Amino acid sequence: MKQHSQVEATDRSFSNNELPMPKEGVAVAHLLIVRDVARSLRFYKDVLGAHVLLEGPPGILCFHNSWLILSAEGAATDDRRGVTARAPHAAATLTSVLNLRVADIYDVYERWRSRGAEFLTPPKEHKSEIRCYLRDPDGHLIEVGQAKQQGKR
Repeated sequence: MKQHSQVEATDRSFSNNELPMPKEGVAVAHLLIVRDVARSLRFYKDVLGAHVLLEGPPGILCFHNSWLILSAEGAATDDRRGVTARAPHAAATLTSVLNLRVADIYDVYERWRSRGAEFLTPPKEHKSEIRCYLRDPDGHLIEVGQAKQQGKR
């Protein structure tokens, strides 16, 4: 799975055009509430291969064709009154999944495992896709999936 060229270098400065700041339209970034921003930055950089744009907090990473924003747990703020930010506390309850679509799930599975990722299971074949799951250090569930080509079972 080859990343976009702007994400390949690991130690360099970044420019504002790499941050999720669209000049028009919408850019999608996934906000993850984490217990330890530095620990989560290391996981997404060292294990999954994301490029750190801002160490933060909040931390901002460029991850293939998207961005991840890692924000620490905390109390409600003036723009989200009554809403406390918390990392997942019950691993058995699914509230959100970071869904990563890949071209070669077996390659990604082996590469990320060799970097320390702990998958719940190896890739499993389903009717229309092959998928497996892992968790980040805060317990966020990450689905890694590969669509099956039409006509193959």
